[in-house]
Amino acid sequence: MTMINVNGTELFYTKSGQGEPMLLLHGNGEDHHIFDRLSQKLQKKFTVYAIDSRNHGKSAQTEQYDYERMADDIIDFIDVSKLEKVNIVGFSDGAILAILMGIKKLSCLNKLALLGANTSPDQLKPEIFDHIVEKYEETKDPFFKLMMEQPNIPLQELRKIEVPTLIIAADDDLCEPEIFEQMHQLIEASDLKIMENQDHGSYIIDNDILAEPLLDFFSA
Repeated sequence: MTMINVNGTELFYTKSGQGEPMLLLHGNGEDHHIFDRLSQKLQKKFTVYAIDSRNHGKSAQTEQYDYERMADDIIDFIDVSKLEKVNIVGFSDGAILAILMGIKKLSCLNKLALLGANTSPDQLKPEIFDHIVEKYEETKDPFFKLMMEQPNIPLQELRKIEVPTLIIAADDDLCEPEIFEQMHQLIEASDLKIMENQDHGSYIIDNDILAEPLLDFFSA
Protein backbone atom coordinates (compact mmCIF):
# COMPACT_ATOMS: atom_id res chain seq x y z
CA MET A 1 0.00 0.00 0.00
CA THR A 2 1.67 3.16 -1.25
CA MET A 3 1.19 6.85 -1.96
CA ILE A 4 2.60 8.37 -5.14
CA ASN A 5 2.95 12.02 -6.19
CA VAL A 6 1.43 12.55 -9.65
CA ASN A 7 0.04 15.54 -11.54
CA GLY A 8 0.14 17.82 -8.50
CA THR A 9 -1.66 15.44 -6.15
CA GLU A 10 -1.14 12.19 -4.24
CA LEU A 11 -2.76 8.90 -5.21
CA PHE A 12 -3.02 5.80 -3.06
CA TYR A 13 -2.59 2.39 -4.66
CA THR A 14 -1.90 -1.24 -3.94
CA LYS A 15 0.39 -3.48 -5.98
CA SER A 16 0.23 -7.26 -6.23
CA GLY A 17 1.20 -10.12 -8.53
CA GLN A 18 3.71 -10.47 -11.34
CA GLY A 19 3.55 -10.00 -15.10
CA GLU A 20 2.49 -7.21 -17.44
CA PRO A 21 1.15 -4.16 -15.57
CA MET A 22 -2.62 -3.92 -15.17
CA LEU A 23 -4.28 -0.82 -13.70
CA LEU A 24 -7.69 -1.13 -12.05
CA LEU A 25 -9.71 2.11 -12.04
CA HIS A 26 -12.86 2.27 -9.90
CA GLY A 27 -16.10 4.20 -10.30
CA ASN A 28 -17.61 7.35 -8.78
CA GLY A 29 -17.71 7.44 -4.98
CA GLU A 30 -15.82 4.15 -4.66
CA ASP A 31 -12.23 3.10 -4.03
CA HIS A 32 -9.85 0.32 -5.02
CA HIS A 33 -11.55 -2.15 -2.66
CA ILE A 34 -14.32 -2.84 -5.20
CA PHE A 35 -11.68 -4.86 -7.04
CA ASP A 36 -10.42 -6.87 -4.04
CA ARG A 37 -11.97 -10.13 -5.15
CA LEU A 38 -11.12 -9.61 -8.82
CA SER A 39 -7.52 -8.68 -7.99
CA GLN A 40 -6.96 -12.07 -6.40
CA LYS A 41 -7.69 -13.68 -9.77
CA LEU A 42 -5.86 -11.18 -11.97
CA GLN A 43 -2.65 -11.04 -9.92
CA LYS A 44 -1.91 -14.65 -10.86
CA LYS A 45 -0.94 -13.44 -14.36
CA PHE A 46 -0.43 -9.68 -14.04
CA THR A 47 1.14 -7.06 -11.81
CA VAL A 48 -2.04 -5.41 -10.58
CA TYR A 49 -2.14 -1.76 -9.53
CA ALA A 50 -5.45 -0.91 -7.86
CA ILE A 51 -5.62 2.88 -7.63
CA ASP A 52 -7.78 5.30 -5.64
CA SER A 53 -8.72 8.26 -7.86
CA ARG A 54 -8.21 11.77 -6.48
CA ASN A 55 -10.92 12.68 -3.94
CA HIS A 56 -11.60 8.97 -3.39
CA GLY A 57 -10.44 6.43 -0.83
CA LYS A 58 -7.06 7.28 0.66
CA SER A 59 -5.96 9.57 -2.17
CA ALA A 60 -5.65 13.32 -1.66
CA GLN A 61 -8.66 15.63 -1.64
CA THR A 62 -8.43 18.44 -4.20
CA GLU A 63 -10.62 21.26 -5.46
CA GLN A 64 -9.77 20.38 -9.07
CA TYR A 65 -12.00 17.48 -9.99
CA ASP A 66 -12.93 16.47 -13.52
CA TYR A 67 -12.42 13.48 -15.79
CA GLU A 68 -9.69 15.02 -17.94
CA ARG A 69 -7.64 15.86 -14.86
CA MET A 70 -8.23 12.40 -13.38
CA ALA A 71 -7.14 10.77 -16.64
CA ASP A 72 -3.99 12.92 -16.57
CA ASP A 73 -3.37 11.63 -13.03
CA ILE A 74 -3.29 8.07 -14.36
CA ILE A 75 -1.12 9.01 -17.34
CA ASP A 76 1.37 10.59 -14.92
CA PHE A 77 1.13 7.53 -12.65
CA ILE A 78 2.22 5.37 -15.60
CA ASP A 79 5.05 7.77 -16.43
CA VAL A 80 6.34 8.16 -12.86
CA SER A 81 6.14 4.39 -12.31
CA LYS A 82 7.97 3.82 -15.63
CA LEU A 83 5.38 1.30 -16.83
CA GLU A 84 5.15 -0.06 -20.37
CA LYS A 85 2.58 -2.21 -22.19
CA VAL A 86 -0.05 -1.17 -19.67
CA ASN A 87 -3.41 -2.93 -19.52
CA ILE A 88 -6.30 -0.96 -18.04
CA VAL A 89 -9.54 -2.19 -16.51
CA GLY A 90 -11.85 0.75 -15.89
CA PHE A 91 -15.29 0.53 -14.28
CA SER A 92 -17.87 3.31 -14.75
CA ASP A 93 -15.90 6.55 -14.10
CA GLY A 94 -12.73 4.49 -14.40
CA ALA A 95 -13.86 3.41 -17.86
CA ILE A 96 -14.32 7.06 -18.81
CA LEU A 97 -10.70 7.69 -17.80
CA ALA A 98 -9.61 4.71 -19.90
CA ILE A 99 -11.53 6.09 -22.90
CA LEU A 100 -9.85 9.49 -22.55
CA MET A 101 -6.47 7.79 -22.40
CA GLY A 102 -7.23 5.61 -25.40
CA ILE A 103 -8.27 8.62 -27.47
CA LYS A 104 -4.85 10.17 -26.80
CA LYS A 105 -3.21 7.15 -28.50
CA LEU A 106 -0.62 6.74 -25.75
CA SER A 107 2.26 4.50 -26.73
CA CYS A 108 2.33 2.96 -23.24
CA LEU A 109 -1.12 1.36 -23.61
CA ASN A 110 -1.52 -2.31 -24.47
CA LYS A 111 -5.22 -3.16 -24.03
CA LEU A 112 -8.33 -1.62 -22.47
CA ALA A 113 -11.38 -3.11 -20.76
CA LEU A 114 -14.28 -0.67 -20.47
CA LEU A 115 -16.88 -1.75 -17.92
CA GLY A 116 -20.19 0.13 -17.80
CA ALA A 117 -18.82 3.19 -19.62
CA ASN A 118 -20.60 6.26 -20.93
CA THR A 119 -19.33 9.21 -22.95
CA SER A 120 -22.07 11.71 -22.04
CA PRO A 121 -24.69 12.21 -19.31
CA ASP A 122 -27.29 12.18 -22.11
CA GLN A 123 -26.66 8.45 -22.55
CA LEU A 124 -27.89 7.62 -19.06
CA LYS A 125 -31.39 6.21 -18.74
CA PRO A 126 -33.80 9.06 -17.86
CA GLU A 127 -34.68 7.58 -14.49
CA ILE A 128 -30.99 7.24 -13.63
CA PHE A 129 -30.21 10.82 -14.60
CA ASP A 130 -33.24 12.13 -12.68
CA HIS A 131 -32.08 10.22 -9.59
CA ILE A 132 -28.61 11.77 -9.86
CA VAL A 133 -30.11 15.27 -10.13
CA GLU A 134 -32.34 14.59 -7.12
CA LYS A 135 -29.40 13.34 -5.03
CA TYR A 136 -27.32 16.37 -5.97
CA GLU A 137 -30.12 18.76 -5.00
CA GLU A 138 -30.36 16.99 -1.64
CA THR A 139 -26.65 16.73 -0.86
CA LYS A 140 -24.70 19.11 -3.15
CA ASP A 141 -22.22 16.26 -3.37
CA PRO A 142 -19.63 17.01 -6.11
CA PHE A 143 -19.67 13.33 -7.11
CA PHE A 144 -23.27 13.75 -8.31
CA LYS A 145 -22.48 17.08 -9.97
CA LEU A 146 -19.70 15.40 -11.95
CA MET A 147 -22.09 12.72 -13.22
CA MET A 148 -24.69 15.36 -14.16
CA GLU A 149 -22.28 17.44 -16.23
CA GLN A 150 -19.59 15.07 -17.52
CA PRO A 151 -18.15 13.39 -19.50
CA ASN A 152 -18.59 15.23 -22.79
CA ILE A 153 -16.79 12.98 -25.25
CA PRO A 154 -18.16 13.09 -28.82
CA LEU A 155 -18.95 9.51 -29.81
CA GLN A 156 -16.92 9.82 -32.99
CA GLU A 157 -13.82 10.39 -30.85
CA LEU A 158 -13.95 6.69 -30.00
CA ARG A 159 -12.67 5.98 -33.51
CA LYS A 160 -9.28 7.23 -32.31
CA ILE A 161 -8.90 4.28 -29.93
CA GLU A 162 -6.58 1.86 -31.68
CA VAL A 163 -5.57 -0.61 -28.97
CA PRO A 164 -7.56 -3.84 -28.50
CA THR A 165 -10.57 -3.03 -26.34
CA LEU A 166 -13.09 -5.17 -24.50
CA ILE A 167 -16.41 -3.45 -23.80
CA ILE A 168 -18.41 -5.06 -21.00
CA ALA A 169 -21.84 -3.98 -19.79
CA ALA A 170 -24.72 -5.42 -17.80
CA ASP A 171 -28.04 -6.13 -19.45
CA ASP A 172 -29.53 -3.77 -16.83
CA ASP A 173 -26.84 -1.07 -16.87
CA LEU A 174 -27.04 2.72 -16.46
CA CYS A 175 -27.32 3.07 -20.25
CA GLU A 176 -29.41 1.15 -22.75
CA PRO A 177 -27.63 -1.74 -24.56
CA GLU A 178 -27.53 0.15 -27.87
CA ILE A 179 -25.10 2.66 -26.34
CA PHE A 180 -22.55 -0.08 -25.82
CA GLU A 181 -23.20 -1.44 -29.30
CA GLN A 182 -22.43 2.03 -30.70
CA MET A 183 -19.14 2.07 -28.81
CA HIS A 184 -18.32 -1.37 -30.19
CA GLN A 185 -18.99 -0.22 -33.74
CA LEU A 186 -16.83 2.89 -33.36
CA ILE A 187 -13.80 1.21 -31.75
CA GLU A 188 -12.44 -0.89 -34.58
CA ALA A 189 -10.40 -3.36 -32.51
CA SER A 190 -13.13 -4.04 -29.95
CA ASP A 191 -15.25 -6.87 -28.62
CA LEU A 192 -18.54 -6.48 -26.77
CA LYS A 193 -19.77 -8.69 -23.94
CA ILE A 194 -23.14 -8.21 -22.23
CA MET A 195 -23.38 -9.73 -18.75
CA GLU A 196 -26.83 -11.30 -18.43
CA ASN A 197 -29.02 -10.88 -15.34
CA GLN A 198 -26.69 -8.22 -13.92
CA ASP A 199 -26.90 -4.53 -13.08
CA HIS A 200 -24.28 -1.78 -13.24
CA GLY A 201 -22.00 -3.10 -10.52
CA SER A 202 -23.25 -6.55 -9.58
CA TYR A 203 -20.86 -8.43 -11.87
CA ILE A 204 -17.84 -6.71 -10.31
CA ILE A 205 -18.33 -6.33 -6.57
CA ASP A 206 -17.97 -9.61 -4.66
CA ASN A 207 -18.38 -11.59 -7.85
CA ASP A 208 -16.10 -13.96 -9.77
CA ILE A 209 -17.82 -13.97 -13.16
CA LEU A 210 -15.72 -11.12 -14.57
CA ALA A 211 -12.35 -12.78 -14.03
CA GLU A 212 -12.58 -15.32 -16.85
CA PRO A 213 -13.48 -12.93 -19.71
CA LEU A 214 -10.83 -10.46 -18.55
CA LEU A 215 -8.11 -13.10 -18.27
CA ASP A 216 -9.04 -14.52 -21.67
CA PHE A 217 -8.91 -11.07 -23.28
CA PHE A 218 -5.73 -9.77 -21.69
CA SER A 219 -3.86 -13.07 -22.02
CA ALA A 220 -4.60 -13.52 -25.73
